[in-house]
Amino acid sequence: MASLAERKRQVVVDELTEAALQLLAIKGFDTTTVDEIVAAAGVSRRTFFRYFASKEDVVVQHLGSLGEMMTAEMAARPADEPIAISLRHAMAAALSECTPIPAGDTRPGAGDSHAVKALRVVDLVLNTPALYARFLDRQGEYQAGLAAQIARRRPGDDLYPALAAGMAVTALLTVLRRWSDSAGAEDPIPLLERAFDQLSPAL
Repeated sequence: MASLAERKRQVVVDELTEAALQLLAIKGFDTTTVDEIVAAAGVSRRTFFRYFASKEDVVVQHLGSLGEMMTAEMAARPADEPIAISLRHAMAAALSECTPIPAGDTRPGAGDSHAVKALRVVDLVLNTPALYARFLDRQGEYQAGLAAQIARRRPGDDLYPALAAGMAVTALLTVLRRWSDSAGAEDPIPLLERAFDQLSPAL
């Protein structure tokens, strides 16, 4: 159970994130300043930089948990399970908040709030070069984490773990792009299933 301090910290992080996402959606990433974000959230610059290193991190930190979710799911799968199936489950865990959203219902607070927020984050990351570059850095980290899990099952195979993890993460990114392009209307899980149906022979 989270401590009181952890819960308070999460409240501040959530308020800053929501303020940032709303401003970024209206003004765009490049023209939105940290001062505007803290003013909208009602906190100081000092408080902002206590939780985030930059305005990029306000958005990308949402994606930081993807690696933890995927690696944890991969580690929890049966050791004798085909790696393609384990990877499919790991990618599905990362998509857990990316559910279908009714057409045009992407206002803050509309529909499934988690899915709406996830869509806003994915849209910003995929369409903002600075954020996408930061996302690729994070992607490299959790791809390496997946590869390490695969290597534990395939010791001595120096190429396969990195190749398999790379293909799985590419499938995830492809699904996220398709979900974003559909304004959240498509269900990402069937898209992921289709992607892995095509990848599985190579895995």
